[in-house]
Amino acid sequence: MSDSEEIEEKEETVVEAEEEKVEEAPTETPATEEAVAELPIEEEGAKEETASKAETEWTTEGEEEIEVVEEKVYTIPFHHVWAVTPRGQRAPRAARDVKAYVARHMKAEEVALSNEINSAIWTRGINKPPRKVTVRAVKDKEGKVVVYPAKTA
Repeated sequence: MSDSEEIEEKEETVVEAEEEKVEEAPTETPATEEAVAELPIEEEGAKEETASKAETEWTTEGEEEIEVVEEKVYTIPFHHVWAVTPRGQRAPRAARDVKAYVARHMKAEEVALSNEINSAIWTRGINKPPRKVTVRAVKDKEGKVVVYPAKTA
């Protein structure tokens, strides 16, 4: 292949790429009310269905990914948090105590709190965490433990 042939091929590919860009260019949005009225209207029910599907996938996604090896329910008292810890450090101490308690009883090194447990501890602020919390600890095959609120009947 000579230099002129290579240059011609490169020019052809550049022209093709520009044509594709022109074809993929987004259409302009209508500026008048009449043009807006002519646009197809999406059904409201379809939007609700997609939102509910995404919501259910998100809520069940965490539990489906975990292969449960062991699951236990504990009621964790916070006597020490209320008696010894200064008022401005009680909620963080309670969260640490939940992790330590579950790690000790489930014999795990990695413990993670779910958002529900964290918000339950922090509901009344940093000064007044609950006196005790009932939790459900789920251990997967890798030895990681995730703490969820206990299911109520």
